Amino acid sequence: MEKTETGILYVVATPLGNLEDITLRALRVLKEVSLIAAEDTRHTKKLLAHYGIPTPLTSCFEHNEEAKAAGFVRSLIAGESIAVVSDAGTPGISDPGYRIIKAAIDAGIRVVAIPGPSAVVAALCVSGLPLDRFTYLGFAPSTATARRRFLLGLAGREDTFVLYESARRIKETLKDIIEILGNVDTVMGREMTKLHEEVARGPASQLLERLSQSEPRGEITLVLRTHAAVKPVVSAPDELERLMKAGFSFRDAVGAIALELDMPRREVYRAALQVKERLEAGGRGVVK
Repeated sequence: MEKTETGILYVVATPLGNLEDITLRALRVLKEVSLIAAEDTRHTKKLLAHYGIPTPLTSCFEHNEEAKAAGFVRSLIAGESIAVVSDAGTPGISDPGYRIIKAAIDAGIRVVAIPGPSAVVAALCVSGLPLDRFTYLGFAPSTATARRRFLLGLAGREDTFVLYESARRIKETLKDIIEILGNVDTVMGREMTKLHEEVARGPASQLLERLSQSEPRGEITLVLRTHAAVKPVVSAPDELERLMKAGFSFRDAVGAIALELDMPRREVYRAALQVKERLEAGGRGVVK
């Protein structure tokens, strides 16, 4: 272990599911640090036991990470080195770790990456889609309205997008993708590197049909290829009505749709007036 006046914070990538997917450097660091800050100590104990690593563990997850960051920084300043790990993959990428890393940087502590597994990279590299550039989107929003607005922001862009989705929402997300982005080329990676790993490729409609035949399980990584020529296939009135029913004000709904659909505001305003009248006539009260 490199000796310094202060300790080093190591950001260590760990296996997604297959315990063989860990680097020799990661194993050495996990053995030599004073402490391992783990998202779930029960999960990380299995990895450490498999490789005979006796290093002490402490929990560090979403709801206690901020509170624990100051204590970690004090230990680092005192000369102890710490490794931060998540349950699977690389800490900080849609996983805990960001707050500790930021606190260490702010305190002048050296932060070192120990690279390795990432579900994002695993899905991208077997996608067969162009990867000269790509955009990582994290987890798709959990509510229908937020998810549709999120997807509207991708329309008209030529890019490869990668995101996470849960098994229970994947069907609805694929339906929204088809409606808003069109029948785009899609890759669905499920349980990457694990025993039941599955990678499905094809138009979004084909993957949706495949899912109708069996209930998916596990965390899913989606890779989409959109094109600049593709504009949102939803209509302004339909999307306006959806937003207003979801509680958006008249003004905010008009602004959001004009921006997302790249339409003149006055044109969206006219459509919004018709939607407003229809909603008020239907007994929804005055739409403000």
